[in-house]
Formats: sequence, structure tokens, C-alpha cells
Amino acid sequence: MQGLFKHASLSLLALTLLLPAAAQAETAKTVPESQMQMQLSFAPLVKQTSGAVVNVYAEKTIQRQSPFAGDPFFEQFFGQQMPNRSEKQSSLGSGVIVEANGTVVTNNHVVEGADDIKVALSDGREFPCKVVLRDDRVDLAVLKIDSKAIFPTLPIGNSDAVEVGDLVLAIGNPFGVGQTVTSGIVSALARNQVVRNEFGFFIQTDASINPGNSGGALMNMKGELIGINTAIFSRGGGSNGIGFAIPANLVKVFLASADAGVKSFERPYVGASFDAVTSEVAEALGLDKVRGALVVKVSEGGPAAKAGLKAGQIVTSVNGISVEHPDALLYRLTTAGLGRSVNLTVIENGREEQLSLALDRAPESSPRDQRLIGGRTPFSGAVVENLSPRVADELRMPSESAGVVVADVKEDSPAARLGFEPKDIIVSINGTEVKSTKELAEIASSDPGLWRVEIERDGQRIRQFFR
Repeated sequence: MQGLFKHASLSLLALTLLLPAAAQAETAKTVPESQMQMQLSFAPLVKQTSGAVVNVYAEKTIQRQSPFAGDPFFEQFFGQQMPNRSEKQSSLGSGVIVEANGTVVTNNHVVEGADDIKVALSDGREFPCKVVLRDDRVDLAVLKIDSKAIFPTLPIGNSDAVEVGDLVLAIGNPFGVGQTVTSGIVSALARNQVVRNEFGFFIQTDASINPGNSGGALMNMKGELIGINTAIFSRGGGSNGIGFAIPANLVKVFLASADAGVKSFERPYVGASFDAVTSEVAEALGLDKVRGALVVKVSEGGPAAKAGLKAGQIVTSVNGISVEHPDALLYRLTTAGLGRSVNLTVIENGREEQLSLALDRAPESSPRDQRLIGGRTPFSGAVVENLSPRVADELRMPSESAGVVVADVKEDSPAARLGFEPKDIIVSINGTEVKSTKELAEIASSDPGLWRVEIERDGQRIRQFFR
């Protein structure tokens, strides 16, 4: 993670701790009013829930190139192929058992690239497990313990019911010292720009969260999971009292996708792009609050266009829940779920309007027609596809991207050596616009001798010449 944010791969006391669950739900929240109340303990709640929080050990093998590779002296004795050495690289995190069959939720960054994953329970038992579903954009992963045993679980609560000031417990394995419980409060909601991925809607807490806590539980006073601890704001790697957790309502949707057996986690396709509402925009539009998602562009024929959404409008709420920023809008649409419709409140010219938006998966508007380019061309070894909203979503590209995209580049191929990369959009060759993979294949087979290639990479146009 960039800057001061680190992955996180509680002391105030509860008043309602000893009440039955039903009574707790009906009891109003209060603050401690006596010395006796201040002496209450979290211990009963910890005993009830800690067995569902596990330590996650992930190990992967990486290849280290020999430092003597390319040295003529050593190659004289060892040949062109210098011996490389493999190393075992381990990572440590936490996870939460959410289903009695051994289904565990953790962070994607805890298990990403791992060849071998094990979980250790608080009672000392260890089990191997496999990845069922993971997604780097929301930084979540679902694991399945390889055992027929019945496991303790932590029920998933409603993170929309969480309020700033609520007491919480964080349970995880910080720095590998073993299961640790800390307490604190919810410091803020709907935090974005915390980590460099597409997800930007976090619960902020001052409960001590440190490296190794990633994937662990953020829990309310009812013993419910309200978040998966994910990141910390830190100058030195330790807790500064600013931690962030992925809300439980997103965990529910992600878990449902894993239970359904899908290969990848899909979020609703909107067919529009949004910007944050700045103070200047709010003043120009006569808004009393600097919040919402400003519609910048609407794709023709997409769900947003069909709903009547137009550039210049501001989305202020989804199903009556306030939208603080574009990341919050994406979160609300994602947690609403595919196949449903949501009610958007939008403001245009000072007037408020209600629109119904259908939440569908990204369409494959044109056949992807995947091709591996060969022959004597700069593209030899490149796997190309026709772009569509579905392909763009799979490649983590803007949904409005169009044309022919490099989906993959074979190692040591001419295309790799010339610097082509996945997600490069091939715009034109020798002045001819490339509109489809079929056209690209036809141009590549002509072998003009001189290649003048224009590509688009991360929104920038690059022009190159090859012979």
C-alpha cells in the first residue's frame, strides 16, 4: 500500500454486555454513569465469539534469478541457463468463520498468490484450506477449510446500523503474537481514499489494529461481525488509532457469490462515470451540502441512460440512504445486489427527482473474439480481445473503453520484448484505425515491413515505430 496506509493483515466498556440478545436489540444506547458500570467486562462476549476468529498462514513459492545470469564468465561453466533458486515467502493474517461448514472470510491481500494456505483455530487445531473466491478490487477472499467438522461461527450483522461512537471489539493476530482482542469505538463511516484499489467505503475505528489483523473481525456488542479489518493509517507500521474495516454488508454480498459457485465477483454495471462534488460545484449548483456523486458521462444504451440519468445531475441517495461520494454510490449499488432495481434521488437545476435504476451485470455488447497473434509482427505473442463492458470489467479497465485490447502477452514473445502490456488498447496501425481483432489479424498478416503503431495505455496515447 502506498503512503502512510498499511494493510492491517479495544479501553471503553459496554453497558448492554450482560443482557440477552433480544433485550439488547430493544435497549437504547447509553454512556457509563457509575463506577459499577465502568467495571463491566467484555470477557463473556469474547468467550462467546473468539473461537470463530482464526489465524491465516499463506505460503507461496517465488523464483529468484541467479545474480550471475548474463555473466559470460559464469555462463562459460554453467551454460546459458543459470540456476535459479526458489524461496518460500510467507504471510500472516486473520480470518472469520462465517459458516459452520468451515467457510472463512479474510482479505484478498492475505492469500493473494499463495500456493499453500492453512488456518489455525484458537483451540490449537490447524487445517489446510482452499480459496473459493477472491477479488482484489474489494480486497476480500472466501476460503473453505478442508474438514467435515462443525466449526464455531460469527453471525454477520447489519453494518448500515452502525453509528459513530458505537463500541466495538477487534479480534485478530497482530504481528503473529497470537489471538488478540482490543476495544474501541467507531470513529467514522464511509471513509474513502484509504487504499489504492477500486473500493472506497470503510468503517473507521480507533480499536488497535496492526499488521496481522488483516482479515480479522470488527465486532459489535451483540457479538455480530460488522466489518473485516483491512488497513491502518501508520507512520511506522504500528497502530496510531486509525484503522479501517470493510463493512459487513459487502461481505454478505461477496459471500453469497462464493456460495453460488461463481468464478469471479461481479458488481452492477451502471454505464456512467461520476466525480466527487467539490465545494465549487456545490456552490455553483446551489447545494447546501458538499456531498453526492456528480454524473460526468452516461453511456448510450446503458442502464443509467435507460433510467434517465444525465450528465450534470447529482446522485444524493440510493433507496433513501445518503450518498457521500462516488465510492459510496458504488458501494450502495454493489450491496443492493445484481438483478434488482434501486431508487436514486438526483438533483438537477435545484429540483429533486426519483429515478429507478436496474442493476445488471456488464454486457458483452460485442463478441470478444479472443485471438493469439503470431507471425513476423510486433504483436506476435499478444492475446487480443474486442473490448466490451464485460471484458473491461474483467481487465479492471474503465467500462467505456472501446476497441481492441491486449488481454495477455506471452512471456519472451516479440510482443513482450517490444514492451506491449495487458490492457494496452491498439488504436491504429500505419494510420488505419483498428476496430476489431479480425482487422488486427488481417493487418498483422500483411507484413508491411515498417510498423507505425499507436496504443492507449492508462489514458495516454503512445506512438511507436518498429521494423
